[in-house]
Amino acid sequence: MWGSNFVVIEVALRHLPPLALAALRFTLAFLPAALFLKRPKVPWRDLAAYGVLIGAGQFGLLYIAMNGRISPGLASLVVQIQIPFTIAMAMRLSGERIAPFQLCALAVALVGIGVIAAHVGGDNTPLGLVLVILAAACWAGGNIVARRSSVANMLAYVVWASLFSAPPLIVLSLIFEGWPTIAAGIASANATTWAAVAWQSVGNTLFGYAAWGWLLARHPAATVTPVALLVPVFGIAASAWFLGEPLPAWKLVAGALVLGGLALNLAWPLIAAWRAARPAA
Repeated sequence: MWGSNFVVIEVALRHLPPLALAALRFTLAFLPAALFLKRPKVPWRDLAAYGVLIGAGQFGLLYIAMNGRISPGLASLVVQIQIPFTIAMAMRLSGERIAPFQLCALAVALVGIGVIAAHVGGDNTPLGLVLVILAAACWAGGNIVARRSSVANMLAYVVWASLFSAPPLIVLSLIFEGWPTIAAGIASANATTWAAVAWQSVGNTLFGYAAWGWLLARHPAATVTPVALLVPVFGIAASAWFLGEPLPAWKLVAGALVLGGLALNLAWPLIAAWRAARPAA
């Protein structure tokens, strides 16, 4: 669902300006669901932090980047830099030190990002790359907030956090996009556009982030976040299949490096634990 959503975003952006699209997404995630779900018993500051980081931060920046500045397939790949960001933040808060293998894994992933940076041009711009990396950092911050909250009903958590996502996006949209552009986008939107908005609000936000936050609240961040490695697999495949995004050799190499580095971060401790257990066995 998350991987295919990058294609859905591209479809919605054909009519709606990016910040207005993000505002619609989180407005529909909040209403009408908030009428049926009680606010979770967590501090308002946690809901506000999560809502601003995921809404205005992650998706506001991501939508701006995908509005002609980076292709959907590459966006789905680069945003997975949130994995080392999340682990680093979690370790920083817990007082743990970053292990040498984690630095090695990050270096491999960054080489992949470097390959992408070396091939900017056309629909992949330096600004788009930077915006997606910043979006990944905001996603990582939201992960840490969700993990700290440890609520049982993550669906209600995501719904009520959306209360803090929509207002800043609406204000930013009015300031930078302007009401005439917003009105023209809404007027030109067709049934496919609104289906794309609904997919993002219900499927991607309510289901996807509720399930993701539920996992983060119950398992170590280093265990959960690598599952997001599947997102670019579906994202790149869906973009190539539905949008005809080309897959030259450099994209495949960059994808292998990024995913390989992130996978190394997960696999190394498992391999080390297996090797340590062999003598005892």
